[in-house]
Amino acid sequence: MRYLRVLRLFLLTSLAAEMEYRANFYLGLLSSFLTLLGALFGLLLLYQGGYRPGGWRLEEALLVLSAFTLLQGLASTLLAPNLNKIVEHVQQGTLDFVLLKPIDPQFWLSFRAFSPWGLGDFLLGMGLLLYAGERLGLGLGGYLLFLFYLALGSVMLYSLWFLLATTSIWFVKIYNVTEVLRGLLEAGRFPISSYPALYRVFFTFVVPVAFLTTVPAEAALGRGEATFLALLLALFLLALARGFFRLALRSYTSASS
Repeated sequence: MRYLRVLRLFLLTSLAAEMEYRANFYLGLLSSFLTLLGALFGLLLLYQGGYRPGGWRLEEALLVLSAFTLLQGLASTLLAPNLNKIVEHVQQGTLDFVLLKPIDPQFWLSFRAFSPWGLGDFLLGMGLLLYAGERLGLGLGGYLLFLFYLALGSVMLYSLWFLLATTSIWFVKIYNVTEVLRGLLEAGRFPISSYPALYRVFFTFVVPVAFLTTVPAEAALGRGEATFLALLLALFLLALARGFFRLALRSYTSASS
């Protein structure tokens, strides 16, 4: 309960600070809309002439794109405002103050700030999900499976992002390392089975993009070959991120030492 109260306080203070610039919300919504429009245009190009990449129908591929858009919203709202700043905390020595607070440092670093400018991605992603689900005739069970495995994908994305950000404790000047991850995640706009075999292996077992966007869509469609593996992978990556952070703190040299 204590951490829930702290989380609520973080949310309220972040919103109070961000809403001083309300025009940013509309600019963010416009940016999200244009990004989604570009992704839809690219997807429609693939389906010209009756071609089905990886055997996926257009409406099924829209489920994958909706998962990608929702995760983009998570990244803009929570991950980027917090995890990208871990590098700054290490560079500027302000990580010292985080470690001295009477709260778990990973919790503070992960949830201190919220940015409402990513809410546009959530709205557009949910709209795309409802549209695709309506065209496919998804029932309540299909939507719930989609959201459950999307939640697992969110845990994986957070864990991978946190792992990369934590490496700044050893290698201070790696500010753009998380942008590399975001670039790789762009592959999640399309079903993984539409890529050549070598790419499918890379985006499944090296950078698990398939589990972030394609698996939720497969679960909703009743093609759950890798769904149980998604649960195990999410738990493993979360535990790995936690253990890696604690290991990194042992090597952290205080700015005052």
